Amino acid sequence: MPIKKAKTSINKKIFVLDTSVIIYDHTAIKNFAEHDVVIPITVLEELDNFKKGNDTKNFSARYFTRYIDTLSGKNTLQDWTPINGSTRGNFKIEMNSSSKINAEKIFDDKKADHRILNTALYTAEANPGRKVILVTKDINLRIKAKSLSLNAEDYETGKIKTVDELYNGRSEILKVDTQCIADIYNLGETAALKVLKKNQAFPNHYYVLKNGTSNSVLTRYDKEDDKLKRVVKTAAFGVIPKNAEQTFAIDAIMNPDIKLVSIQGVAGTGKTLLSLAGALEQRRNYHQIYLARPIVPLSNKDIGYLPGDVNSKLNPYMEPLWDNLKYIRSLFTEKDKEHKQLNEMVESQKLVVCPLAYIRGRSLSNVFFIVDEAQNLTPHEVKTIITRAGENTKIVFTGDIHQIDTPYLDAQSNGLSYLIEKVKGQPLYAHITLEKGERSELANLANELL
Repeated sequence: MPIKKAKTSINKKIFVLDTSVIIYDHTAIKNFAEHDVVIPITVLEELDNFKKGNDTKNFSARYFTRYIDTLSGKNTLQDWTPINGSTRGNFKIEMNSSSKINAEKIFDDKKADHRILNTALYTAEANPGRKVILVTKDINLRIKAKSLSLNAEDYETGKIKTVDELYNGRSEILKVDTQCIADIYNLGETAALKVLKKNQAFPNHYYVLKNGTSNSVLTRYDKEDDKLKRVVKTAAFGVIPKNAEQTFAIDAIMNPDIKLVSIQGVAGTGKTLLSLAGALEQRRNYHQIYLARPIVPLSNKDIGYLPGDVNSKLNPYMEPLWDNLKYIRSLFTEKDKEHKQLNEMVESQKLVVCPLAYIRGRSLSNVFFIVDEAQNLTPHEVKTIITRAGENTKIVFTGDIHQIDTPYLDAQSNGLSYLIEKVKGQPLYAHITLEKGERSELANLANELL
């Protein structure tokens, strides 16, 4: 029995966490099973710089430091302290950042990343019988660690397996019986079993049914009735869908029974425009329409370096959202009632365009909430937004998982990919991937060739 205990202790790994992991997931320390976790003192120093503010990273920093304080109790953090849960390992704060291999000297730069590297190297030297792994979302830090013969990994929790197999929300079925297509046109629906046969379909999955000739029909699978229901091409506040994918997107946006929608696609496919048009078409059903996006400053600089007051600093980031609103307004003349309604909605704050940080923490009731550029959110941020939804609230996430502007996210770990993978199959949810660009021939050329 004592031999087994010693063997188990030796086989337990030690994971050294970088600051980027804590900012990405403030509960990360709980996600390493029975293995032990080391937090370099430099990480706590960096988190201290993030503790003030209303952004998610500020919340993560505050939560993590409070959690560590609670775990420690009256004990010193220089010793191994159990992480809550009988199946979890221990953790400690490592003060030592000196090792035989000095990363600061090798890379000729005294910065936090290199002190964290030195702490990981010291931990490996102090525990020769155990595997020590640096965990970081920073790809450059992982490369540096590996160049020093130190094990380094990405933080995998919240990361989907593959982007290539990500759910796209629609399918095409060929050789459908002509009479079946005629029945859908005449009756508006048909029993799903006739078409789908033994295939198990997700609720609100969209289908293009074809019979091999020119006849086709657009449908959505209604799980509750187990029927395929016809999707009719419908205009929304002057915006007319230009292809089947956009027609599906409008259907999901306009369906009151679908409370959560995600739309993924490259630039120019109409994600934000369709969402805003659909929201405006349903304006009477909601007290407010929020159109928000996360702020990702260029070159990872804080927006404080920009000139002007708060509104002046934020306006450049909100301009793409205003562009969509201006386009919809341009569809009407100044004499049209829709043109006047848009102006009135903005003035009365029935329609609000704002940074996502202004929305967080609020309870969202009777709101149509559009979150643009959702690929720049973490899975935790997406969860936080959805859990704020109150009665009669609908949330639409839009984005392109291949166009990420934050350094610690990628196509597999961003919040939009995570949402699509985890929520598919739920009756309150619908997803559609837009692939055909409709902005202009020039934009399509750039997407295809550049």
